[in-house]
Amino acid sequence: MVLSSSSILSILVVLLLSPFVVSFTIQDRFLQCLSTTSHSSYPFSTAMYTPIDNSSFATVLLSTAQNLRYTLPSVPKPEFIFTPFNESDIQAAVVCCKQLGIHFRVRSGGHDYEAVSYVSEIESPFIIIDLAKLRSIDVDIEDSSAWVQAGATNGELYYRIAEKSKTHGFAAGLCTSLGIGGHITGGAYGPMMRKYGLGADNVIDARIIDAQGRILDRQAMGEELFWAIRGGGGGSFGIITAWKVKLVPVPENVTVFTVSKTLEQGATKLLYRWQQVADKLDEDLFIRVIIQTAGNKGNRTISTSYNALFLGDANRLLKVMEEGFPELGLTPKDCIETTWLGSVLYIGGYPSTTPPEVLLQAKNILKSYFKAKSDFVQEPIPETGLEGIWIRFLKEDSPLMIWNPFGGMMSKISESETPFPHRKGDLFMIHYVTSWQNASGNVGRHIKWMRGLYKYMTPYVSKNPREAYVNYRDLDLGMNRNTRTNFKKARVWGAKYYKDNFYRLALVKSMVDPENIFRHEQSIPPLPLHMR
Repeated sequence: MVLSSSSILSILVVLLLSPFVVSFTIQDRFLQCLSTTSHSSYPFSTAMYTPIDNSSFATVLLSTAQNLRYTLPSVPKPEFIFTPFNESDIQAAVVCCKQLGIHFRVRSGGHDYEAVSYVSEIESPFIIIDLAKLRSIDVDIEDSSAWVQAGATNGELYYRIAEKSKTHGFAAGLCTSLGIGGHITGGAYGPMMRKYGLGADNVIDARIIDAQGRILDRQAMGEELFWAIRGGGGGSFGIITAWKVKLVPVPENVTVFTVSKTLEQGATKLLYRWQQVADKLDEDLFIRVIIQTAGNKGNRTISTSYNALFLGDANRLLKVMEEGFPELGLTPKDCIETTWLGSVLYIGGYPSTTPPEVLLQAKNILKSYFKAKSDFVQEPIPETGLEGIWIRFLKEDSPLMIWNPFGGMMSKISESETPFPHRKGDLFMIHYVTSWQNASGNVGRHIKWMRGLYKYMTPYVSKNPREAYVNYRDLDLGMNRNTRTNFKKARVWGAKYYKDNFYRLALVKSMVDPENIFRHEQSIPPLPLHMR
């Protein structure tokens, strides 16, 4: 049978528009490019997961996704997931994506609140480069440092440090399933920040794969790029493959406690007092406040839990509290002395009988459907303001606020030392969350509630700009719409995350990735030519 030219054209159109063929073509071209670009000896097909021919695709895709809102069937999925075994594979992947025009996202731990590390809402098709197999950790106690690959978690790093020393730690986040690669790119605050600063403040070196596929360490990348990656957010400048971090001294025994107060027990007045003293207490003491509802529907109230780490023994802690925050009424029976690694498990929310080896499992126990936001507070919120929060909290199913105190070392480091600008003048940071466990829950209602609370808080938080923490990413603040990112529009949300550092970040972006290969909904845009 001889087909007419119009019939052939019709068949070609159908084939070209077929999702199966497009997916296969991208994968096939990518694999072919890898085979000619990389020197790895293993078959690359073993590192590829596709929705068509691999039953493990969904498992790998969902393995580290924290916000279940972005795992629903309606959310865009990648054409495939590439899980490199080493740096040279990542180099080849970057080169091939650039050559073939394939948009990619990079995931280390999957904790991105708006899932920009594994979901693209603005560009399709896309792929994921998942760094989960890069999790080597090399601790050097004599040098007080450690090299940790980007796919390792906070918990794994903490365990490996404690395995070699009871008097060393690392000042980073309290969530143990965070991927260290992305965590540090946003700053990495944690319970030792008042003593030692952020995780990003304690980075000595790094390894990054740039837009040309080169592996660069600190010396090779230069100080401007090294500055940008320590707090400038992930996914903008290259792919971090490893960090060299500075270990900090910790006592053999530290002390933790949690003291809870409800409204009926004077929670409002106590929280007002906490705001006045929390940033001024001894630098060894970190007391955060976890605020949520308690009780049943007929008798709901507000619970405020003062959750703390003290780098010292209970006797000294009691003296510090008596001098600085006696209103809490801390008693010896409230205090638990433990090792620094024990405090990691305690602050991380693990039951008291949990063995530390659980940290090596790198499991995320906090998965849920949620919406989150952040704020920074520079003046104590009056009791009337707190009462307005309680009214709103009692109208929502599972609201949560966590207030994290600053001061101490955080006030001694300049706003421009790293891209993370939230330093002197910030009393504490607010982390807002509303969560639900049912995929069919009223998503719109929960998000509307969150936005309403955020609006209510406007008079009580930082202004010009209203600051936000980039690791609590919030696309409500604004987003890039396509590959042609607009600096003027991006500056609206960029100023909230980085304040005056945003311009410098965009300038670094213009130097290292002018073609904007590394991009997502809130990536740093290159500066317009007339502004460089």
